[in-house]
Amino acid sequence: MSNLMKGTAILTMGMFLSKVLGLIYIFPFYAIVGEENVALYQYAYIPYSIMLAVAISGAPIAVSKFVSKYNAMGDYQSGRKLMKSGILIMMCTGLAAFIFLFALATPIAGLVIKSDDQAFTVEQIASVIRWVSFALIVVPFMSLWRGFFQGYDKMEPTAISQLVEQIVRIVVLLGGSFLVVVVFNGKPETAVSFAVFAAFIGAIGGLLVLYYYWKKYQPEFDLLRSQSVTSTQLPMSNIYKEVITYSIPMVFVGVANPLFQLVDMLTFNGAMISIGLAEVTDKYLSMINFTTQKVVIIPVMLATGFSSALVPTITKYFTQGEYIALRHAMDKTYQILIFITLPAVVGISLLSNEIYFMLYTESEMGAMILAHYAPVAILFALFQVTAALLQGIDFQKWIVLSLLTGIFVKLAINIPLIRWMEADGALLATAIGYSVSIIINMLVLRKTLNYKSEMVIRRVMLISLLTAAMAVSVLIVHKLLVLLMGPVSGKFSALVYSVICAGVGVAVYGFLSLRLGLAQKLLGERLTRITNKLGFK
Repeated sequence: MSNLMKGTAILTMGMFLSKVLGLIYIFPFYAIVGEENVALYQYAYIPYSIMLAVAISGAPIAVSKFVSKYNAMGDYQSGRKLMKSGILIMMCTGLAAFIFLFALATPIAGLVIKSDDQAFTVEQIASVIRWVSFALIVVPFMSLWRGFFQGYDKMEPTAISQLVEQIVRIVVLLGGSFLVVVVFNGKPETAVSFAVFAAFIGAIGGLLVLYYYWKKYQPEFDLLRSQSVTSTQLPMSNIYKEVITYSIPMVFVGVANPLFQLVDMLTFNGAMISIGLAEVTDKYLSMINFTTQKVVIIPVMLATGFSSALVPTITKYFTQGEYIALRHAMDKTYQILIFITLPAVVGISLLSNEIYFMLYTESEMGAMILAHYAPVAILFALFQVTAALLQGIDFQKWIVLSLLTGIFVKLAINIPLIRWMEADGALLATAIGYSVSIIINMLVLRKTLNYKSEMVIRRVMLISLLTAAMAVSVLIVHKLLVLLMGPVSGKFSALVYSVICAGVGVAVYGFLSLRLGLAQKLLGERLTRITNKLGFK
């Protein structure tokens, strides 16, 4: 369990910093290119994300699972054979994905533009899609390399390379956009094209980090390979058959959120135009799929860290028949997930007006979408973790079924709900679709592992009570601030309100969880030793 928590902590910290940077850059970029052109940016990134998931084909988790499984049996040679041949295959799939997306840029853009009253033309969107497609050449190969390291429980290469990739991308993105718009007085559309191309430059930076770690760990890997057992040597056909079995479901996991966004991208504009809202449809869609999504996705990074570190560990427990340890890992995963994400999304909802004003601009609609979108983050996290658990116990086919069912539900109800509730309709359809997928995953886990935990239910109820107490304290402090300082009137006051209210919420939630011993039980012995010194017995 300590390996799980250590690996999760490393990945989560790296992903947290990466997500924070991925949020911070939005603000100056938003200021440089303007609100309308941010929508152009997100139109390119959704099809790119889907093609990226297909090109990667679940490589990080599939490879980490394969390597972890055979390493546990003492067969280190099979993982090295997979790595050697997989590099070439990932380079080919990346190149094929690049050509495919580049060639289909105009048809994809044509599906998005439904009216001449919209903010962009087909050619503008197609141009940005072509620029972002270059990143597909590098990223799939890099992802396979990360999975190999994770199979050896080496989480630092993944975390550090993701962080460096993000830093390089953001520096190039902001620097290029600033030069185009401010220095050379160019068009914002040109700056957006340069910004999406920065994904390719960032990927090169991440690749260099992985090469550094490869040279660092290669002697250790070579030593283990020299001690590899010979009884389980596998032909390449068997290796790829097994990896493909693992990877196909993880394509669907990686593409889950982009697929839900794609449904909105293809149906939202048409539904909004049908009720006479063509002039605002691009703006509202960019709020749903970009500006608010960037905030909402931050709590989900815990689930991403857990799912990445969880699969090799769950696979090892399942392969070795350690079902008690497996259920214990599941219990702790669910509890920590809710312990962190529930108060985070409630806090975002309560402070949505201040957060949106502080990060972007004053917008009643933007704040409303953020407030209503935030709770959906819990569903994003639960889907990723339940899918990772199914992957770990070799029930991959159910991941495909559950996600396709959820997408079908979203597709079926999206347009009617948008016509009825506008932006809220799209959010509700997403929540319902994800809920269906999660229910299917949990039913399969319960039947397969005979898993049900009253402890998790009790802990979730306790966490909900602590979150309610936190919410009350935040509301009281917010009302007092309004009485003393008046309503939020600028970015600075929005920052002050957000920091003070969030600080009070964290303090109340943290104090109560420590006083009750909940945080110590969930977050480990080290925290317990620290809190004992502080008087929390």
